[in-house]
Amino acid sequence: MMIDWTLQIPAVFDVGHIFLVTLGFLLLVVLLLKRTPSEPLPAEDDKKSETGASETGEEAPAETAAPPSIKSSQPDSALQLLSLLQKEARLIDFVQEDLTGFSDEEVGAAARVVHQGAKKVVEKHFTLAPVRSEEEESTLTVDKGFNPQEVQLTGNIAGEAPFTGMLVHKGWRVEHITLPQMVEGHDVTIIAPAEVEV
Repeated sequence: MMIDWTLQIPAVFDVGHIFLVTLGFLLLVVLLLKRTPSEPLPAEDDKKSETGASETGEEAPAETAAPPSIKSSQPDSALQLLSLLQKEARLIDFVQEDLTGFSDEEVGAAARVVHQGAKKVVEKHFTLAPVRSEEEESTLTVDKGFNPQEVQLTGNIAGEAPFTGMLVHKGWRVEHITLPQMVEGHDVTIIAPAEVEV
């Protein structure tokens, strides 16, 4: 028996491939929502101590900068988004389904429904903007001191900035989020209630 070990790259990207890209994006959005709100501003006394000036006007000794603190995530917003994706796109049903017995056409048809519902949720609750304004596949220069959260360098990276390369993807930034308000005591862990027909 001969086994073909060659890598088969699809020549055509069907609805299933589009769904996988969309799902990856939605998972990224869920991770973004897991961040906690920014901490409150320090009190006036704390501000004085941070600037190094005491109430007597004397300069306090400079302290070394503390390492950034790691915040614990608050899952409520992520669970709320997951619930919306289930309601509008049946995302959880689709992901939990065993697709091995279905044809590519059946999976593609289901992916189209998930895609349409997910698109509706994203457009209704998020205002998105590209991170970079340049056209994709254009040449650009990444200056020294760039934000690595906004720009990810790939390929042959040698030396120090500035770097010149081709823009592969513009990136996405969430500019505004409008999730529905939740009633006090609402159990956000219930993504979708059980349905009982009587």
